[in-house]
Amino acid sequence: MDISIVIVNWNTRALLLDCLASVYATVMKLSFEVFLVDNASSDDSVAAVRAEYPRVKVIQNEKNLGFAAANNKALRIMQGKYALLLNTDTVLTEGAITRLFVYLESHEEAGMACGQLLNADGTKQNSIANFPSLLTLIGNETLLRILLPKRFPSKRQEYVGPIQVESCIGACLMVRKTAMDAVGLLDERYFFFMEETDWARAMSKAGWQSRFVPDAKIYHLQGQSAGDNVEARKMFYRARYQYLRKWFPRTWPLHALLLVMRLVINVLLNGLGLLITLGLHEGMRGRLILYLHLLSWHFRGSP
Repeated sequence: MDISIVIVNWNTRALLLDCLASVYATVMKLSFEVFLVDNASSDDSVAAVRAEYPRVKVIQNEKNLGFAAANNKALRIMQGKYALLLNTDTVLTEGAITRLFVYLESHEEAGMACGQLLNADGTKQNSIANFPSLLTLIGNETLLRILLPKRFPSKRQEYVGPIQVESCIGACLMVRKTAMDAVGLLDERYFFFMEETDWARAMSKAGWQSRFVPDAKIYHLQGQSAGDNVEARKMFYRARYQYLRKWFPRTWPLHALLLVMRLVINVLLNGLGLLITLGLHEGMRGRLILYLHLLSWHFRGSP
C-alpha cells in the first residue's frame, strides 16, 4: 500500500463529500486506502459517505476527540508506506498527491512534506509554518516574512522547486510511516491546532526534515472545517500554551506573557483606530470585540 489517506470530520458533510470526490478523481497510479474518522457528527456525514463511497473505512467516535486523537486511531492501523492527513475543507488538484509521494520516495531524509495551499480563487495561502519562538511571539509575522524571507518563507515568495522548512500547515500533509515509528504519533494533549507543528519539531529533533513541494497544489477553503470564531481562537491559544509548556518548560511563562501583552496591544490599537474613525470601521469594531473577549478569558484563567 502506497498511501493511507486519513480524513477527520466533524459536521462538515458537504465539504467532506467534495474532498472525497477530489481524492478519487485525482489520486492515480498509486495504491491507497481512505479512512474517515468521524468525531460524533450530527449531520449524517457518515451515512452519506457510506452511501456514496463504500470503499472508505469508517471509524466512528462517540464524542469529539479532537484532531490528534482522531487521526491517531487511523494511523495505528494504517497499511500505507505514507499517511496523508487531509482536512475536509480541501480539494485536491490533479497530480498533487503523486508529486508529494514521488518527492518523498526520492528524499529519504524527509519525514513529511506539504504542497501549496490555494484559496478558492487560486491565490496562494501560507502553507509553511515556523516553530514558535520569542521572535515570532514579539514580532509581526507578516513583517518577519518580508524582512527575513529566508528565515521565514511564505506565500509572498516564488519557489521553483522544493525547499526545506521548519513545519508544514497540516491541511494536506504527507508523512513517512518510518518517521512516525521513530518519533511516535500525534500528541493527543492537543485538541485542535499546533499538532503538526509539534510533530514536525519532534521529527526535527530526531533528524527528520520537513519539505515544501510547491508544484503540488491543493485548494483549501481555509477555516471552514474548524470554524472562525471566539471558541476557535481559544482553542488556538490553548494549543500554543501546550506547545510552549512542552518545548520551553523553563521559560514558557515568559512566552505566555508575551502573547497576553500582544493581546493588550491589539486592544489598544484597535480601540484607538475606532476612536479615530468615530466607531464607523466595522472591521476594527469586530476585532476589538474579539480581542476584548480573549483578554477577558485570559484574565479569568483561560477556562
